[in-house]
Amino acid sequence: MGTTSVHYTQVKVAAPQDLAAAFKRACAAKDVSMRSVLLEFMSNYCKTYINKKNVSGYSTRRLRREAVGKLTQQLCMIMDAEEEYRDNIPSNLQGSVVYDNANQTVSVLEEAIENLFSAYENSRI
Repeated sequence: MGTTSVHYTQVKVAAPQDLAAAFKRACAAKDVSMRSVLLEFMSNYCKTYINKKNVSGYSTRRLRREAVGKLTQQLCMIMDAEEEYRDNIPSNLQGSVVYDNANQTVSVLEEAIENLFSAYENSRI
């Protein structure tokens, strides 16, 4: 029996402070580690974007519905964090570019979630 050696590479991420704080709060609210969320994202990214022709992970309707469901849940978490960020912007900055950008982000995410939910429920992917 041979032993398997595992090698890790440290990845540093630079993110705007408000985004990092929102991510940390969202992970805490879901009682998951930031590390596990980032590892899952990196794994999914590799499967989805790097191996574009390899779609075997989505070969059945059930798997595609599950993937859309997970994506919708993640977008909801991001939207909730962005709403919290927007709602905590001081009153003297409401109406500013910062507030408008946060508000627009919430609107775009809300529309994306509604569209995915609609496609997920109506077409049975």
